[in-house]
Amino acid sequence: MSLSKQFKEDFTTTTIVLMSIAIVINIVAGQLVSMLKLPIFLDSIGTVLVGLLAGPWAGGLTGLLTNLIWGMISSPVAAAFSPVAMVIGIAAGLCAKYGLFRSLWLAIISGVIITVCNAVVAVPIRLYMFGGITGSGADFMTSYMLALGKDLFGSVVVTVFTSNLLDKVATAVLAWGIVQALPERTIGRLNRAKCVVITG
Repeated sequence: MSLSKQFKEDFTTTTIVLMSIAIVINIVAGQLVSMLKLPIFLDSIGTVLVGLLAGPWAGGLTGLLTNLIWGMISSPVAAAFSPVAMVIGIAAGLCAKYGLFRSLWLAIISGVIITVCNAVVAVPIRLYMFGGITGSGADFMTSYMLALGKDLFGSVVVTVFTSNLLDKVATAVLAWGIVQALPERTIGRLNRAKCVVITG
């Protein structure tokens, strides 16, 4: 299938509606967690969900738009991490495409894969744009590691990986569970969903 034809199949009216809902879910959940200063983010549940149901490009665009809109509304830090959010959506969509969301255990493994992809993009942004501190709850881990005598790079790598490991595994499992609970009629409108839904 050509790339342009795949784009047309992925970006249906249903997908665009789904992306809009997912962006709201991402921002509301992320803003709430940020206000509570929790050591996780939960701001990519909608992004991963779109990646599972509509493919990697729709997932990536959902993540990118989420952080850009969020950045314009209230949090410039979120806008800086828009490439990270895009990579999360693409990684989730690719994991689903290759059958890595077929069961709960595979969803957990996908969460780890998404964490690694996330860290590759997030660490340089956190280091070079924010000096390692972004004002999130995860900063406690960075401060702790620095207090133990670790260097900034190592502290940020450990912070990004550990805080995102819990977050992305939880996000992947939640998104997988939501897809399993969707009505068959909704699943039928989204071609990519068959790669995730348990049948039989």
